[in-house]
Amino acid sequence: MSDIHVLSALGWSRHWQELFAPHGAAGLVAGRVIRGDRTSSLVATADGIVRAGTAARLLKAGEGHAALPVVGDWVALSVPDGDGASLIEAVLTRRNAIVRSDAGRTSEVQALAANVDTVFVVHPIADEPNLRRLERELSVAWSSGAVPVVVLTKSDLSMDAEAACEAVGEVAIGVEIVPVNGLDGVGVAGLMAHVAAGRTAILLGPSGAGKSTLINALLGENRLATGDVRENDGRGRHTTVARELVAIPGHGVIIDTPGLRAIGLTGDEDGIALAFPDIEALAPLCRFRDCGHGEEPDCAVREAVETGALDPERLASWHKLQREQQVAAAKTDVRARAEAHRKEKIMGRVQKDFQKRSGKT
Repeated sequence: MSDIHVLSALGWSRHWQELFAPHGAAGLVAGRVIRGDRTSSLVATADGIVRAGTAARLLKAGEGHAALPVVGDWVALSVPDGDGASLIEAVLTRRNAIVRSDAGRTSEVQALAANVDTVFVVHPIADEPNLRRLERELSVAWSSGAVPVVVLTKSDLSMDAEAACEAVGEVAIGVEIVPVNGLDGVGVAGLMAHVAAGRTAILLGPSGAGKSTLINALLGENRLATGDVRENDGRGRHTTVARELVAIPGHGVIIDTPGLRAIGLTGDEDGIALAFPDIEALAPLCRFRDCGHGEEPDCAVREAVETGALDPERLASWHKLQREQQVAAAKTDVRARAEAHRKEKIMGRVQKDFQKRSGKT
């Protein structure tokens, strides 16, 4: 039974309807990717959930892996009446995407999810919070164009939850911080406003942070599998194996993700600037407009470190992320030049072949 309300519950709006209109006129079906596997995707449509492959022309488009369908994408499908396989023929233009760089030497970026309104940066505080990882995750979240919210899980296992929250507040400047205990639901109500009807949130954080437990708390039922918690350190086992979109009844949707060991930057400067507003506020006071806050004279940022107004480890973290961003940007430039050169060679061969066939050589 076709029911457009199924799509509405997943965030379908006039915006997506207008983008899909040309595809609908061509006989394609609208849907949203709710789970991505290695070779196919699960896509929710008005007629139900279908498994779909990716059309060959999308695979050959040469736009990189980041352009291929991911969880959260709105897509146009060809759905045969018989036994043929459904195919994703087009990905509607994304509002944004959560991306990370390849951990190796390539310039490829990986899209983790698309069309996200809120990034829940999930960080366990059973142990002392890892502030340097948190800064990196906030940079990635801000780079996406979505709004980050820091969710501090396992607050019941913390030796000093208040001190942990204060430490996180020193680096998550201007970001809402919500301590929760997903097992008994404490603090979960504070997250519901970010998963209102029509909105999409994503959970980003390390393995064992309690992301699946958090979703179960939002759902009000134990739908997702969770790992046992070790008694010696309060950490859970990694249970989520694929990114998956889950609808919260009466609200919006949330994307669960496997824990990420590393999140590489992609060359975007804005995310770092938004994650380090304290350093950005001091930068205009430096003598040089392009001050790198290193050995330059009259550097207001370095002076803040010397006076104790700025944590030296925070500045070191800023320097590290800046260097990584510059390397990522350089890789992207190399890849762009290589792609342009490849296209020029192809066009040259086409023109040469045309001239030969037309006798104009």
